[in-house]
Amino acid sequence: MPTIQKLAAEEGAYSSGHRMCAGCTVPILARMLTRVTDHDVVVGSATGCLEVASSVFPYSAWKVPWIHTAFENVSATVSGAEAMYRVQRRKNRTDKKIKFVAIGGDGGTYDIGIQSLSAAMERGHDMLYICYDNGAYMNTGIQRSSATPVGAATTTTPVGSESSGKRRPRKDLTRIMVGHHLEYVAQGSIHNPVDLSNKLQKGIELDGPAFLNVICPCIPGWRIDPATGVNSARLAVETRFWPLYEVENGEYRLNYKPKAHVPIEEWLLSQGRFKHLKKPGHSQVIAEVQKQVDEQWDWLLAQEG
Repeated sequence: MPTIQKLAAEEGAYSSGHRMCAGCTVPILARMLTRVTDHDVVVGSATGCLEVASSVFPYSAWKVPWIHTAFENVSATVSGAEAMYRVQRRKNRTDKKIKFVAIGGDGGTYDIGIQSLSAAMERGHDMLYICYDNGAYMNTGIQRSSATPVGAATTTTPVGSESSGKRRPRKDLTRIMVGHHLEYVAQGSIHNPVDLSNKLQKGIELDGPAFLNVICPCIPGWRIDPATGVNSARLAVETRFWPLYEVENGEYRLNYKPKAHVPIEEWLLSQGRFKHLKKPGHSQVIAEVQKQVDEQWDWLLAQEG
């Protein structure tokens, strides 16, 4: 498995000089793609922050073959490229060992792109799909997505006398992908490079479909200081809001179990999008989120046990 020293020594798939926001956590993930494998890698990006900020014409931050496609169909596009590659191999037109990676934000994955994602996974294409989950449609104005947590203030879930932010629980897309009977499904975080690189390597080098969901805090969307993105991801894991786990051939394994019980309040109130929860009339939302977190954690422990 990759070590910190190897990760630092290898050239990343994503260069400096991109147009992502100061402190953005997504480039941490993008740089790792070629550091964890010796295979050639082809990447496809759904429309979103990573795509827009990496390809301002005539420049590109990508150091690997890269395809930009629409919000809804990166899985279809990359699965088509993978199918073409298999034909070329079968006809002895190439002997390269190429792996395919599709990347989308939560808007382009949980919502707009879930149909093509589900279809590509069910067909069994040899590709890794990575979702960088920042909990809203950040690139288009911070609108709520189905990954947005309960209580979050977005431009489409504003806070007021009749609203405490988003009302419905977030979709558990990782468990939905487990339901596709894939060989490998996992959750990772950009604050833990060794765990994340191990999961990337497994997903990329697996011969078949794999899915990886990675929490990537958004500086403007979460209303946090640019220097605190990595720490915000760490706190999401420590509060058990974002468990680090993997499912291999249906077997659940928790990769990290926090030693202390850190209340979800610490993570929520460290972000501007939840600041209204400090006020009377909204504080009950914290207890609601804590209940959801506890139930999710207990369920995962039961699956592992």
